[in-house]
Amino acid sequence: MFISIQNVCFSYPNTGKPALDQFSMNIEKGEVISILGRSGSGKSTILRLLAGLEKPTEGSLTIQDEVLFDGNTFLQPEKRGIGMVFQDYALFPHMTVGENILFGLFQLKKSDKKKRLQEVLELVELQDYEKRYPHQLSGGQQQRVAIARAIAPNPHLILLDEPFSNLDAELQVKIRKDLREILKKANITSIFVTHDENDAHALADRIVKLKDGCIDLIGRPCDLIGIHPHPVPQVTPMIEERELMSV
Repeated sequence: MFISIQNVCFSYPNTGKPALDQFSMNIEKGEVISILGRSGSGKSTILRLLAGLEKPTEGSLTIQDEVLFDGNTFLQPEKRGIGMVFQDYALFPHMTVGENILFGLFQLKKSDKKKRLQEVLELVELQDYEKRYPHQLSGGQQQRVAIARAIAPNPHLILLDEPFSNLDAELQVKIRKDLREILKKANITSIFVTHDENDAHALADRIVKLKDGCIDLIGRPCDLIGIHPHPVPQVTPMIEERELMSV
């Protein structure tokens, strides 16, 4: 198992109930996981905990047999090898596309930086945009730059927060397909949160539905079509997985 998340709990100060309660799942290398839920369900809290922006009250996270947090360990965000793509993309407006992508590659030699830049520009199909600035790009192109910047350091995991929230509705279908192809070509394990079921079904290998900080359903998109969050128990692989993973 590439990533193991076990029994993770977290509560924000001065709140009466946990934001996340006993969240557990295992993720394979290269898998695209969607965390799907309404506002307040705990989906963004998961990203913050995985990225190291919050400290869990209990539970563990292991990537490639390295413990990032548990009862005795808490690895700082910059040491986790996790990339993040924010809702607003967080591109530096005074930097070109190339400079934005190179920002996280300070440890590489100059020749290696140039090589890696060309690799990720080709991956996101922005080879001719290296010298442009963010304000000269469309929303979809800005998203590609943000993804390229996150992928460039070869992270273990990429986290995407509502990746389509800033795009026009008519662009979303194409962008979903493009994003999945980029992640699969790069063989990057990724977790993205969304409140949109269409996003989850179009992009993810598996979908985790959250409700009140707990896993309500988990399975492949084809398994979850038409499934009510509390179905009548059946003996099927999807339902067996749901029963094992539910809190």
